[in-house]
Amino acid sequence: QSQLVESGGGLVHPGESLKLSCVASGFTLDAYAVGWFRQAPGKEREEIVCISSSGYIKNYADSVKDRFTISRDNTKNTVFLSMNTLKPVDTAVYYCATDRRNAACPSSVFDLLTWGQGTQVTVSS
Repeated sequence: QSQLVESGGGLVHPGESLKLSCVASGFTLDAYAVGWFRQAPGKEREEIVCISSSGYIKNYADSVKDRFTISRDNTKNTVFLSMNTLKPVDTAVYYCATDRRNAACPSSVFDLLTWGQGTQVTVSS
């Protein structure tokens, strides 16, 4: 069965860092774009960033583009989201997404239709 699994979330203090992982099983990620989005309690989903199969990065959220970095390690079939200088407003469930129709990043991360189950990130003092 093809699926994405996120990990690496947790509880951190403001200013700290986390690195989220998105691992694919049942298929290889290297040919497809992978994006990240998040959803905070009571708020709409917010798209963050995407990396294409060739490594091109598309940022969707100005609020995090100087603090969050996406990368991929095709040898591990994994895409990462490195998050620095975390703030309480970054508290959310973070999801990765991909789609076998897309090697390039789409105009919206939500056009990538295969999602993981999410990983909780909580930033609190």
